Amino acid sequence: MAATSGTDEPVSGELVSVAHALSLPAESYGNDPDIEMAWAMRAMQHAEVYYKLISSVDPQFLKLTKVDDQIYSEFRKNFETLRIDVLDPEELKSESAKEKWRPFCLKFNGIVEDFNYGTLLRLDCSQGYTEENTIFAPRIQFFAIEIARNREGYNKAVYISVQDKEGEKGVHNGGEERADSGEEENTKNRGEKGADSGEEKKEGINREDKTDKGGEKEKEADKEINKSGEKAM
Repeated sequence: MAATSGTDEPVSGELVSVAHALSLPAESYGNDPDIEMAWAMRAMQHAEVYYKLISSVDPQFLKLTKVDDQIYSEFRKNFETLRIDVLDPEELKSESAKEKWRPFCLKFNGIVEDFNYGTLLRLDCSQGYTEENTIFAPRIQFFAIEIARNREGYNKAVYISVQDKEGEKGVHNGGEERADSGEEENTKNRGEKGADSGEEKKEGINREDKTDKGGEKEKEADKEINKSGEKAM
């Protein structure tokens, strides 16, 4: 599960630039660039899947883990007033914040698989996974915040935005199809009118031919009558 694509290509840029922008503490990566790249790639894949998920399904109905209820309950018990629609990095990364988050995270060791695995987390939940809007966080921290965002309705902004865009595309495409259909109908009608006009012209010519022939026959008949009259006289 993960998040990235969606509105305006949420996860953008080269892997190197994204990895460089991520704020996971140095000790988590060490000095091995290959490890750093591997973590970044896996985190991006997770992010892409998650973003597509909240874009296509109403987030309020999503279940991210088998223990969503427990995670949400513990989260709001320990962070009752934490603002989650737009996160303050200091509330996650400062020394005082880490001291408060650490015992919460450790509660899920052995309950949530890879609970401390580095995961991409959006700061502003109405936006996608851009470099400016993304930080690294332990997986359980990601789950706690995203489950809360889903249940409290904050992630619905993404779902509505994507659905609205899809609806606009559908209307636009439907209009083009109707216009094409109208053009075809007009072309067909013009063709039929042209054919009818051609038929009428042919009929008119035929009638004229018949009239001319009829007139010639009448003239010939008159001549015959005149000849007969002259003979009789």
